[in-house]
Amino acid sequence: MADSEDKLKIVVGLGNPGAKYNKTRHNIGFQVIDRLSNDLGASLPNAKFEGETISTQIEQNRLVLVKPLTFMNCSGRCVAAFAKFYKINVTEDLLIVCDDLSLPLGKLRTRPKGSAGGQNGLKDILQSLNTQEIARLRIGIGQPPPRWDAADYVLGKFREDEQASVEEVVKNAAEAIRVWCQGGISHCMNQFN
Repeated sequence: MADSEDKLKIVVGLGNPGAKYNKTRHNIGFQVIDRLSNDLGASLPNAKFEGETISTQIEQNRLVLVKPLTFMNCSGRCVAAFAKFYKINVTEDLLIVCDDLSLPLGKLRTRPKGSAGGQNGLKDILQSLNTQEIARLRIGIGQPPPRWDAADYVLGKFREDEQASVEEVVKNAAEAIRVWCQGGISHCMNQFN
């Protein structure tokens, strides 16, 4: 039986399944989940509710890390199934990690609620859970170059000269998740925005 101090938190990193999407801008949420699970020495992932899941611990908090395998635009189906199964309070115990075109590469922004801001995976989650009061950790991937289609840009891989910035922001995002897990979204915002 879990200690009464234990609190379950779910962190969902957004991306698309399959090798062709590996390390693309849109999959930075997956990279953060992978980094955090490696840092924590977490167990191998399991398949559940159309997602890849890893259960681990950060201090007194039980943590479920999720990578939806439904493709970005249908992420809500997977996230809603996890939220229902674990009976969590989605406004306090759920964090979505996703890419953001409007932020410069390497910038983090956490928010306790708000619109999807054009991020279709987040939009589908907000619709599926019927609330905009979902904490999110947005990771800047930069703007597409002039005359580039946004979809082509987000589905493209980071350039070689961007790799150091990507590694740094993934590391910082993993740390931001630890802070959120232990102190909540306000604490995370104060430290990382």
